[in-house]
Order: sequence, then C-alpha cells, then structure tokens
Amino acid sequence: MERKRFLKSLSLFAASPLLLTSCSKSTNGIEEDSSSSSGGSADGTTADTSCAATPVETEGPFPTKTPSSYVRSDIRKGDGLGAAMQIAITIANLNNSCNPLSGAIVDIWHCDVNGDYSQYGGTGMQSTNYTSLNWFRGRQTTGSDGQVTFTSIFPGWYQGRATHIHAHIYNSAGKSLLVTQIAFDDALCLSVNKTGSKYGYTKGTNGYTYNKNDNVFSDGYARELSSITGSLSEGFKLSITIHVSA
Repeated sequence: MERKRFLKSLSLFAASPLLLTSCSKSTNGIEEDSSSSSGGSADGTTADTSCAATPVETEGPFPTKTPSSYVRSDIRKGDGLGAAMQIAITIANLNNSCNPLSGAIVDIWHCDVNGDYSQYGGTGMQSTNYTSLNWFRGRQTTGSDGQVTFTSIFPGWYQGRATHIHAHIYNSAGKSLLVTQIAFDDALCLSVNKTGSKYGYTKGTNGYTYNKNDNVFSDGYARELSSITGSLSEGFKLSITIHVSA
C-alpha cells in the first residue's frame, strides 16, 4: 500500500492540470487581521479526539535525508516569508490507554510558501534547486507530557497536494513507530493563500487540491486533521495528537 501511494504521488506531479481541483470562493475563510479557529474541514470533517491509530502515510517524495542532524525546534527559513506558526504535537501510546508517550523522537518537514522543499530541486518534480539548504525540517523529543513544539510558518501548497506537514515518529531507541501526515482545514488554507500576499503567499489558489481530492488524504483524513487557531497578523497555533503503538 505504501509503495502504491508513493507511485501514485509521483504520477500526479507529471499529470495534466485537468486532474487538479479548482477552488471556489470560500465563504467562511478568515480575513487577514481577524482571529480564526479551525477544528474541522470544509466538508464537515472534525479533528479526531478518539483513541484510535493515526493512519500510516507515505514518507516521500521529499523526506529529510539526515534527520538526526536537525535537532531543533525553530525550523524557519529565515527569509521573513510566511505567517508565523507554533506547532504542538502530542504523541499518545495506543498500548497504554493513549496516555502521553515520553522519550519519543518526532521529525517533521514541510514546504515553503511557494510549495518547495529544502534538500531537493533541479528536477521536473521541483524546478527550484534547494539541495544545499535545510529549512522547515526539525527533530524534537517528547517530554513527560508526550509533547514536542516547533516554530515554523503556515506551509504553502504544491500541485496535486493539499496543505500538509510530514511527521515521522520513533521510540526512544530510534525504532520507527509511524510515518504520517498532518492535514489542514481547507477553508483556512484557501483564505491564507487568497489574503496573505504581504506574508509571501502570492501563489493564489488556482488549482489548489482539497483534502478530499488529495491522493494521500482522499481515503479519509479525520484522524490526521489538525486544530488551528490564530490569524495571519498574529500568527497561528497548530495542535494535534498522533496515536502510535509503542
């Protein structure tokens, strides 16, 4: 299944734009300076609060090449682009009644405002070459509360994918427990990309892919949907609990 999803993701990058979903005008997106909170998606999906396994998703095609080299909580690019976002991820252990898992290693990575990834580029999949750079990639270890935090920005998007963050969870010994992806509310993403030009979101929303049409999330994303509060001007706060078997 993992290989199938990965190959499917590769094919989408080379596919015709006709495969992409055009966005309609959002009626419940945020304005630039108004506060907003998101615990669900435009199709009515709400953030998962159950003690159920978080789905496995593909790690590629832009995984961190040497994640142990990026033990840091501030993973920003440093160019001033993007709305600030504080990311709080709690790891819960399915084998312990979903109590917090301490000592878990959490790697995350995501694209910049233009949809590009560091450590990659110069190919048909990503034309801009960032192979020598390492922004928006980081690793942290959970405390007794099972939580890690990162300072980053609200990610951009790219062809064939909805806005998302990748996460790879390991136990304290370095054994892989889960590779997954974090989903964002559709309406919020549309609003950020429509009204956030002064923060660097100049790509617009023409061709944006909704979660339900995304090749990773189309089979369901309720257990991967983050809760987000804040606004472009004051910054965003993302929280999510990821359930693993440890």
